[in-house]
Amino acid sequence: MTLMLARVANPREAEIAVRHGTDMVGLDDAAMDARAVADPALVRATVEAMGSWRPVGAAIGKEAMESNALLAAATAMADAGANFIEVLLFPGPRRDDCIRALSSLARRVRILGVVFANDGADEQLISLMAQNSFHGAMLDIGRKIGGRIFDTLDITALRKFSDVCRAHGLKTGFTGALEAPDVPRLLLLEPDILGFDDALCASEGEETSINPEAVKIVRALIPLDVHSVVPRDDFSEKIDYRLLTARGQAPGVRRDETESDRIFVRDFVLPVSIGAYAHERNKPQNVRFNVDVRVLRPDHVAADIRDVFSYDVIIDGIRMIVAQDHIPLVETLAERIAALILAHPRVIKATVRVEKLDIGPGGVGVEITRERLAEAAKVHQLYPAASDKD
Repeated sequence: MTLMLARVANPREAEIAVRHGTDMVGLDDAAMDARAVADPALVRATVEAMGSWRPVGAAIGKEAMESNALLAAATAMADAGANFIEVLLFPGPRRDDCIRALSSLARRVRILGVVFANDGADEQLISLMAQNSFHGAMLDIGRKIGGRIFDTLDITALRKFSDVCRAHGLKTGFTGALEAPDVPRLLLLEPDILGFDDALCASEGEETSINPEAVKIVRALIPLDVHSVVPRDDFSEKIDYRLLTARGQAPGVRRDETESDRIFVRDFVLPVSIGAYAHERNKPQNVRFNVDVRVLRPDHVAADIRDVFSYDVIIDGIRMIVAQDHIPLVETLAERIAALILAHPRVIKATVRVEKLDIGPGGVGVEITRERLAEAAKVHQLYPAASDKD
């Protein structure tokens, strides 16, 4: 399961975030711009306010990357009661020494190494974290880079980062400038943690920077970890609620099949390693995808990302599937795409057309339609911990 991490500035914000469903809270967002670190006293106060309600973490790290100073800062956070520590690992010649310096502390408290998107899936760096007992690795767009995570890396590069982390036994996560529409796309990668900061903020001048409604929107997009409903120290054990949603437990949709909308992707072309002939393994071919999806309409006018099935999920899903390996048949490719789309709880029918464009003067391929009963998309409340109450 994917856990929701909310970055907060104080105990009051932590309480608001947790009340509206976040699984973890982290101090301090200021640390993510490399100009400050979380205050141990503030961490201690937040830990006391949370009790065993939710894990509390702290972010540390400056660009200088001095190993003794970093270890001292991390130790102070652990002494203050932090359940996990996010360590910003800025590029530089001393980064490896900083990772090694944290090895002994990593046996006492969970350490998440935060690397930046322009590092990509640096297997040597990830392997070093694993060798030094880090709990996981987080990929951050980084405020120095700016923009959005999908502006810097596409879904296949993010998948590679996840795969490398898991191959080394590390938990994996994404953070930094994430927005609500990014959530359905990132869930395709089954991350262990998604971290949010600005996406949860209220308007300037309000009493707290945490906006309860923004927290609820993000929470509703991430299937709930049943273990987060009750206090736990261990936030690594998970139940895959994505399997439950694939079996039809979808919030707030109509049961009448006629009450449906149509989402489509038209003329999406990618180079794909595909074909049954031996020579077709030597060079990718241009393949055109057309996808039509019927989704059950919510019982109200769509108001935000919770109410829609994103076409980005279709496009990202196709990219991930074709990046995996050589696919002998267009029929196999079409079936994989349809299966991925039908895993979404509100989808009742998917029509997938796959055409190879380099065979001759025209396109050749296959079109399939796959569906399930509308009754499979019943109304269920999947997020019991996300209360509407203040």
